Amino acid sequence: MTEQPPLSGGSTGPQGSSDEPVAHDASAVDPANPHETPAGAGVTPDELPATAASASEVFGEALAQAARRAGIDPKGEQDAGRMVWASIGGVRGILEAVVPSLVFVVAYTLSYSPSTGEANLPLSLALSVGIAAIFTLARLIARSAPSSAIAGLVGTLVAAALALFTGRGEDNFVLGFFTNGAYGSAFLISVMVGWPLIGLIAGFLTNVGTTWRQDRRQRRISAWLSLMWAGLFFLRLAVQLPLYFASNADASNVIALGYAKLAMGIPLFAPALVVTYLVARSVFRVGERGASA
Repeated sequence: MTEQPPLSGGSTGPQGSSDEPVAHDASAVDPANPHETPAGAGVTPDELPATAASASEVFGEALAQAARRAGIDPKGEQDAGRMVWASIGGVRGILEAVVPSLVFVVAYTLSYSPSTGEANLPLSLALSVGIAAIFTLARLIARSAPSSAIAGLVGTLVAAALALFTGRGEDNFVLGFFTNGAYGSAFLISVMVGWPLIGLIAGFLTNVGTTWRQDRRQRRISAWLSLMWAGLFFLRLAVQLPLYFASNADASNVIALGYAKLAMGIPLFAPALVVTYLVARSVFRVGERGASA
């Protein structure tokens, strides 16, 4: 006897026909997937959970992916030193981040005349942009990831164009002020609204999503680490902005501003990254998405 398929809107009995439909147990659980809710079990279409990820999940995952590309992976066994070295980009990354600004400051210093209080701004900017272009070209020739070098070149070009347009050497650093202000504000606001950025990054890096917000300790640590990063960016502004405004009277302050930028770059960034990595790794545990924090 050929068994007929069940009709739409009802169920058949063991013999293919029955006056009463077989009742489905909405609370039945699949032993292979004890956490999975049976499809359509007493739930109307309007009550089904949305499949689209929330904005916080999308943003957190994007931050986590960026952190992984930078070499930060809590699943790995690398120590803090190697992690920081990888996230900075090694020797090449340090050179790309430091040398263009250093060349500008050195050239500006050597061309500075105490008698006139002026320096050769076009030459200093040209050398800085040229070095950034060489680093980008080297990346392209070696067929390595050029994104960081290209970003550095674009930033150097924009800053140089602004300084040439105004004729003021100190304006070569204005773009950095906006960048630090934006980063600092983002970290601070994230804490104020209860979604600290460090928690978002660590949560998706450890594959626990946003469940860390259910853990008071993880929320508190994430907030303090985020405030630390906000403080770092605002500290740069607190030191460098007075030098920027004082440079109107004497171009020698442009030199001081340049060295301050270099001193407050990687020398501050690297220790902050180490602290963040060690503390977050001790608090967040790598788990499966959806597991409780």
